[in-house]
Amino acid sequence: MKTLVLTAHPDLDNSRINRLWFDALSETGEITTRDLTATGGETMRFDVEAEQALLLAHDRIVFQFPFYWYSAPPVLKAWMDQVLSFGFAYGPGGDRLAGREFLILVSTGGPADSYHAGGYNSFSMDELLKPYQQMAILTGMTYLRPFVQHGLAVAEDAGLAESVRSMLAHVTDPELDPKVKHSRILREIEEQEKQVASVA
Repeated sequence: MKTLVLTAHPDLDNSRINRLWFDALSETGEITTRDLTATGGETMRFDVEAEQALLLAHDRIVFQFPFYWYSAPPVLKAWMDQVLSFGFAYGPGGDRLAGREFLILVSTGGPADSYHAGGYNSFSMDELLKPYQQMAILTGMTYLRPFVQHGLAVAEDAGLAESVRSMLAHVTDPELDPKVKHSRILREIEEQEKQVASVA
């Protein structure tokens, strides 16, 4: 599986966790990483054909960003507006991304218990990330369970290191799509039934 990670951070070099994630993903040698802030420059303008070609060359598309005001930094929105165009990602003939997997890696400053009904932020992360889920649905991609790292405002070095390990395991998990996992389980059950029948 070919994975493309699109990182949206206004100051990646001074990030506590997103820099670590980006470097770890880049160092695998099997994942394509892209710093959208560096790519788009100050004007946040992208080579649409080049970006679209990258998307088409990969099976799993990952958005990585810190959670800013319940959304992503502006550079990701600029990239989406330009690259996920009518006739390419949606609309008549816009089925070029259909069948790919879509995954979000997101970091928050606040603790996990602040993201639920009755908490400081009132809503769960699943609810707050709905616009990205709908984007995946509209473009025909399979929305995978996001990886969310909470509490970065107070996280210690050991917690950051563990986050990198957990994130890598999540991003490279071939069975994040529940349909894929379900199919494997059904195959294993079928094989077990055949073995039992052959013994009987």
